[in-house]
Amino acid sequence: MTATKPRDVQVLPIGTDTTVLRSRSWTRLRFEIEYALAKGTTANSYLIQSDKTALIDPPGETFTQIYLKALQQRMDVKKIDYVILGHVNPNRAATLKAMLELAPQITFVCSNPGAINLRGALENPDLPILVMRGEETVDLGRGHDLQFIPTPNPRYPDQLCTYDPQTEILYSDKLFGAHICGDQVFDEGWEIFNEDRRYYFDCLMAPHARQVETSLDKLSDLPVRLYATGHGPLVRYGLIELTKAYRQWSQQQTSQDTTVALIYASAYGNTAILAQAIARGITKAGIAVESINCEFADPEEIRAAVEKAAGFVIGSPTLGGHAPTPVQTALGIVLSTATNNKLAGVFGSYGWSGEAVDLIEGKLKDAGYRFGFEAIRVKFKPDDLTLQMCEETGTDFAQALKKAKKVRSQSLPATATEQAVGRVVGALCVFTAKQGDVSSGMLASWVSQASFNPPGLTVAVAKDRAVEPLTHSGNQFVLNILKEGNHLGLMKHFLKPFAPGQDRFSEVATETSENGCPILSDALAYLECSVQSRMEVGDHWLVYATVENGKVLNSEGVTAVHQRQSGNHY
Repeated sequence: MTATKPRDVQVLPIGTDTTVLRSRSWTRLRFEIEYALAKGTTANSYLIQSDKTALIDPPGETFTQIYLKALQQRMDVKKIDYVILGHVNPNRAATLKAMLELAPQITFVCSNPGAINLRGALENPDLPILVMRGEETVDLGRGHDLQFIPTPNPRYPDQLCTYDPQTEILYSDKLFGAHICGDQVFDEGWEIFNEDRRYYFDCLMAPHARQVETSLDKLSDLPVRLYATGHGPLVRYGLIELTKAYRQWSQQQTSQDTTVALIYASAYGNTAILAQAIARGITKAGIAVESINCEFADPEEIRAAVEKAAGFVIGSPTLGGHAPTPVQTALGIVLSTATNNKLAGVFGSYGWSGEAVDLIEGKLKDAGYRFGFEAIRVKFKPDDLTLQMCEETGTDFAQALKKAKKVRSQSLPATATEQAVGRVVGALCVFTAKQGDVSSGMLASWVSQASFNPPGLTVAVAKDRAVEPLTHSGNQFVLNILKEGNHLGLMKHFLKPFAPGQDRFSEVATETSENGCPILSDALAYLECSVQSRMEVGDHWLVYATVENGKVLNSEGVTAVHQRQSGNHY
């Protein structure tokens, strides 16, 4: 994929009277954890031209000009009757305002929470809006009698899916998407998108698994032949498999016996981004998240989640020097419900001051709660390094809960099988990776050559490792092979706990490889690698990479190996 390609709009018919307009960016759009694979994205919009005309999900301001130009080349925008919004966020305001100037006759269609957001985003309390609560339809003629299915979750409380029985297309908004840009409109050879779709789910959907299951139930009786997604390839060929996968992935979360209640509100979206990164860190460590947007949750929902949870994390923006009222109400429920042996955490974003985080932290300290991490305060929009720190913070929080519940019981004697598995020996290496400003490294001994031509190897990476986000297909890394007799210092360094976001390489001698990742100067040899694929194997990802370059730094040395007594821990 070429990073220098200009943004454009790809236009293609996809059904009777129906066209997709895919606004494409070949590079990452903004700082959010869901974009971390850096494969670009598409913002998919849809046009149904029947007796009446409906436009579904115009893109955000990144694409406003090129999108409107492509749309006007396709039709007279003054003939648009409805603009249907699967969800409303401030990013879409610029496009919608520009559309209203060109076509003031438009009637908007969205959910009730969406209508509230839309009036605020466009600063117009008198907008013509049709509110869809689940029973209403919009008849465009010639069989396009559109149905609407509210599918809310805490991140997108206004989410609304649209179904067209004429074409059997479900306009699924955030569900079933992926952040990947390419020329392919549909998902022919759908297996190649599995990794991107799974990552998208883990980032956006896993913290809302209970709501996702409810949405799947609502959609299950519809005869659907195509998911017209908000992002990425449209889902036609892998529709059955992806639907089953969403159900399976959701059940993996809801079946966990340990949960964290993640309670937050977000004024401008920044606190929600932090919440998403923290949730990603928690869920990848094998702990479920019950995400609650307290602006839309009733008190009983908050109380039930806190009672069930082993720990809780509260996030808040600062508005006028205070936490918003819904956060203060939620804090009161937490203080009256959660026993103070539950692990706590606090985070928030702010523009000019951060009193809300201080207020929440102070109240919890006074009540005797223990904290799983130092309070996180982020000014304005978080960057990549901040999101890395938040994700690692979430993982540390989850691991602390596991330790407290003795989930990993290594004190028990190893069984005969575990002792036998422990005799499998691998080279002792340090895996180092860098993407943009984000870098990480880990000690690795589950390493094996996997192919001769091309030269390739596999590395097993635990799901909760900080370096794990840098091990997706297309990523680069260096495998530093350690030298026997000279490995203890590096081994000790990379085994020690690091604070979230801490530089792993500040205390070791490094050079920069051709692929931009750190080479350890004291290594026996190094291999520059490119990730080709990875497979989920229990609590690890098995990463297959091809070797692009390498060098032996000490021809007289011998590879260090790791001898284990048990196969149930490193």
